[in-house]
Amino acid sequence: MSLIHSSFYRFTPVPDPSAFADWLREAGAGLGGVVLVASEGLSAALAGPAELLTRFEAALQQQPGFAGLHFKHNHCERPPFSRLKVSVKREIVAFGVPGVSGGAAPDTHVSPQRWRELLDDPDTVVIDNRNSFEFKLGRFRGAVDPGVSHFRDFPAYVEAHRDDWQGKTVAMYCTGGIRCEKTAAWMQARGIKVAQLDGGILNFLAAFPDAARDWEGECYVFDKRIAIDAQARETGTTAEQVFTDPADAWRLARARRLDP
Repeated sequence: MSLIHSSFYRFTPVPDPSAFADWLREAGAGLGGVVLVASEGLSAALAGPAELLTRFEAALQQQPGFAGLHFKHNHCERPPFSRLKVSVKREIVAFGVPGVSGGAAPDTHVSPQRWRELLDDPDTVVIDNRNSFEFKLGRFRGAVDPGVSHFRDFPAYVEAHRDDWQGKTVAMYCTGGIRCEKTAAWMQARGIKVAQLDGGILNFLAAFPDAARDWEGECYVFDKRIAIDAQARETGTTAEQVFTDPADAWRLARARRLDP
């Protein structure tokens, strides 16, 4: 049986998140994954048989606000999730700055092809918009680790460094694009020239057979696979190998719960 992993998000008004969550549970029957719903939109990672996943994605795109949704796919050797969990949250990604939502910035997205050019541009500062444990596992060449333990710590890092970035392009990336989407408009309002990798690391790896030319190490993926390589293949890296810092004991416990 062919198993496909699909990750996607969209910032769009959801008038009744609880009712939408109920619809998602019904439409996603037979799939595994984690889905977050809030009044600002949807963020999800799902996996299952290709036929079921295709049917779900088609149904989702018929829902108001979700037409043309982009799904990032890759094949799986084993089920990445044991069950489907749909949760209603205040934010689909916790940035922690009141009034900030995603999708409001003028277009700051750059294609994987343009991203390669930016990596070679001396007037570019490449920022990893993820947590430090993710950066340590793998990163784009030349990228800077902001040294944050939680996404909500990222605004303080930006405020501390924005004067240093004047005259530069701040090229930022994350796993699937959602964290960059949340921060782009907020950073632009602070006078920072922003370029965000469209679709994140996962989109870049899918775009280039030689992605290892620019991507160093592994990418943490928040499911049973734990990590994938530059060809988007499961690596065999364990949660115990990723979370060695005692401060990350809660992350290790969360990862273990994914694999009962």
